[in-house]
Amino acid sequence: MRRFVVLAVLICAVATAHAGGLLSVGDAFPPWNLTDHNGRKVSSHDLSGKRYLLWFYPKAMTPGCTAEGDGLRDRFADLQKVGVEVLGVSFDQPADNARFVQAQGFPFRLLSDTDRTLAMAVGAADSPQQPVARRISYLVGADGKVLRVYGTVDPATHAAEVVRDVNNAAP
Repeated sequence: MRRFVVLAVLICAVATAHAGGLLSVGDAFPPWNLTDHNGRKVSSHDLSGKRYLLWFYPKAMTPGCTAEGDGLRDRFADLQKVGVEVLGVSFDQPADNARFVQAQGFPFRLLSDTDRTLAMAVGAADSPQQPVARRISYLVGADGKVLRVYGTVDPATHAAEVVRDVNNAAP
């Protein structure tokens, strides 16, 4: 039990630490190619011409990540109506993400950035040794440019914030 508490404290500390290399609105989002929870490759190229939300989360099946994922699941239809694809990203293995999807009934894909390459490029990690991703999100436009940066995310309200922002933005 004590090891779980120590791990939970570590996850919270890393997940809420100030991200140093965040992209800015208008920046081109870096190209990426990751594996989803079904073992399929997914890339930024696959999403060309579509808006998408990449939400980085520290660890599958932890309380904050579950709350954030559940919120996005519950608002998924709202995001689909306005043409936004939702993709979660963590350092977890695809099998761990598959269990997370199954347990929570997520209708979206969870991606594994196990080498932390994308996370380091967008400010969700500082090094390949970082144990968990920072809790940040990016809304990326159909042109591949950053529409919105969520550098501080409250898991309980993030989904509603994204829906509000998408509804207030031009397509």
